Amino acid sequence: MLTPEAGVLEGAVWRKSSRSGSAGHCVEVAMVADGHYVGVRNSRQPDGAALVFTRKEWEAFAGGVKDGEFELPE
Repeated sequence: MLTPEAGVLEGAVWRKSSRSGSAGHCVEVAMVADGHYVGVRNSRQPDGAALVFTRKEWEAFAGGVKDGEFELPE
């Protein structure tokens, strides 16, 4: 995760997770800087802080999710 240049999230088109429920526990993501970075934010606080990852970091995370690496123990 990194701190991008000021304004890199400006004009970002945010997408809400399809897994978001009606309780407002939503995550939004946006591809920014021509796809070099991915922004992640809480949809309930759109003016709050956003995490920014490189594309490679995001792909590694998404791959881990798909592979079940983050399953909660029963």
